[in-house]
Amino acid sequence: MTREPRRVALLGSTGSIGRNTLEVIAASGGRFQVVGLTAHSRLERLEDQAARYRPAWIVATREGSAATHGWRRLPEGIDVHEGGEAVASLVSGSDVDIVVAAIVGSAGLRGAWAALAAGKRVALANKETLVMAGPLVMDLARRSGGTLIPVDSEHSAVFQALQAGRRADVRRVVLTASGGPFRARTRDEMERATVADALEHPTWNMGKKITVDSATMMNKALEIIEARWLFDLEPEQISVVVHPQSVVHSMVEFRDGSVMAQMSPPDMRLPIQYALTYPERWEGPAHRMDFATAQRLDFEPPDLDRFPALELGYSVARSGGTAGAVLNAANEAAVEQFLNGRLPFARIVPTCRDVLRHHAFEATPDLETLERLDQWARGEVVRWMGK
Repeated sequence: MTREPRRVALLGSTGSIGRNTLEVIAASGGRFQVVGLTAHSRLERLEDQAARYRPAWIVATREGSAATHGWRRLPEGIDVHEGGEAVASLVSGSDVDIVVAAIVGSAGLRGAWAALAAGKRVALANKETLVMAGPLVMDLARRSGGTLIPVDSEHSAVFQALQAGRRADVRRVVLTASGGPFRARTRDEMERATVADALEHPTWNMGKKITVDSATMMNKALEIIEARWLFDLEPEQISVVVHPQSVVHSMVEFRDGSVMAQMSPPDMRLPIQYALTYPERWEGPAHRMDFATAQRLDFEPPDLDRFPALELGYSVARSGGTAGAVLNAANEAAVEQFLNGRLPFARIVPTCRDVLRHHAFEATPDLETLERLDQWARGEVVRWMGK
């Protein structure tokens, strides 16, 4: 019997995760069908993707951008929409089985929210969704019947390793970190770091913002918060270890001392494919381990003095409430200022800490409060720089 293809809506199709997702779909032998694509600014690339994958519709998420783009290469029969309401309509449609939430930053929250509200499977590559609104998002998934499958390599690894035992027997999860480009740099060297230095990641090829987050280890701080809500853990059950080879993507330790690790070469196509095919495993395009060559796996504790973002992540994971939304927004704004040459690298994390300390904390916010504080924190970063 021929199985009907799984129908996929891809939010953020022109970014790194989006492009890797389309490679997985192209290699699937027709077992997936693209029904919708969205992009914010790279509309030429969106148009090329639409011409190849022929979705029913595409969405330009920036208001007004669809009307000014020529769409000269777009095949007939593909509907063009724009704005956040169009994204919500796309992911809620009856012709969508899986939503890949790959929009970077807080902008991805609403699309993932709408998909979960519609009871869809969400392959979540947007960690900010859970950092900002973890308790609200997980409660929504429980009420709607929606499913969250993590795409981040670390959380995908934990998700896979958890299947080796009962949740009640989990002692802790261990998130691995590459250490980024500054793993072996001194504090003085990091004080003088340039944008080019921060973007030279040793093992992963990612977008600029995520690469800078790896350099500060803020990405790991955000992953601590994400893991806290996604896997219903106490912050004390989450550890971080530096693993420069990026082969062990994370581990789960059970109370008998057994440690289950998920290993593979650093290739995002593997966790993306697993989120699409779960609970099945298919042949795919991801690179394989080569055990015919000599290899080594190194692990070392993180230097909390050089990477203070980690303690900030634990603090926010303990606090909950509005803290995650403020930290995430402040970091996005600070990284943008750094990339534009207006903020030194060494000031990214202290700026986030200062904004976090000065916000009006609420323990049980609603979604509108989180979005309001998201905007407030971005404005605070700019205001503090003026000082």
